[in-house]
Amino acid sequence: MVRDTSVVLSGLKLDNPVIPASGTFGFGNEFKDFYDINILGSFSFKGTTKEPRFGNPTPRIAECERGMINAVGLQNPGIDHVIAEELPHLKTYFHKPVIANISGFSIEEYAYCCERIDKEEQVGIIEVNVSCPNVRHGGMSFGTSPEAAAEVTRAVKAVTTKPVYIKLSPNVTDIVAIAKACEEAGADGLCLINTLLGMRIDTMRRKPVIANTMGGFSGPAIFPLAVRMVYQVAKACSIPVMGCGGVQSASNVIEMMMAGATAVQVGAANLVDPYASKKIVEELPLEMERLGIERLQDIIGIVK
Repeated sequence: MVRDTSVVLSGLKLDNPVIPASGTFGFGNEFKDFYDINILGSFSFKGTTKEPRFGNPTPRIAECERGMINAVGLQNPGIDHVIAEELPHLKTYFHKPVIANISGFSIEEYAYCCERIDKEEQVGIIEVNVSCPNVRHGGMSFGTSPEAAAEVTRAVKAVTTKPVYIKLSPNVTDIVAIAKACEEAGADGLCLINTLLGMRIDTMRRKPVIANTMGGFSGPAIFPLAVRMVYQVAKACSIPVMGCGGVQSASNVIEMMMAGATAVQVGAANLVDPYASKKIVEELPLEMERLGIERLQDIIGIVK
């Protein structure tokens, strides 16, 4: 029996739900030399801002048990370069709609970048990262307040035609309240979770390992937390959810989908093993067979 791995995100049909997460796959260029990345459902490209960003000082990475901390600082070439150089090059080796991850430090920057990227043919979904610090309000992340997250959502939806997915931060007391605020403001979908705030200390040097002191904690250690938040948000909202956080196997993908995710992003695993997403795609039909699943669409949110 042929197992049906396809899913549909806001009218966009994907061959499978496996999507490398933003910041772990660049623009796909480095990975295309390892395997044909067209086997993926899609991928979310590097978080893009209006101006080029060098990012945070080094060291930016700290190893942890069952995970890692990163404080790269949204290093990217800026929206103009992405549109002029990266997307035309991407089109030569990736022949499916891609997910554009957009970041910003003001409402105006989010709207400007999303309006620009919305016009690009290769972009199927715009993923808006609201974990950035709002520079006008003391550095508090847009994604930690329902009002601020809704304001970003409304501003982006006003200038775009493509589906807009808001990527939520887990560093909040009530992620459901923020998810519902984004849905009410017009979001077409949600992506969760982004990284948790973490820290490591070099006990010999008596200093933080990362130059930025703290960074985003990701990897398999956060998977149960991500599943819980996906479950809560999928139950509370009627728009699709992309699950993300600690996914490293086909079994994890199916678990996340049973919790309510329509598609599943793979993040830190790509940095450990460049073939991680490829292996998950190949393992999915075997795991479906083992569990007696004919169509992945049938298991989305099956856990009550």
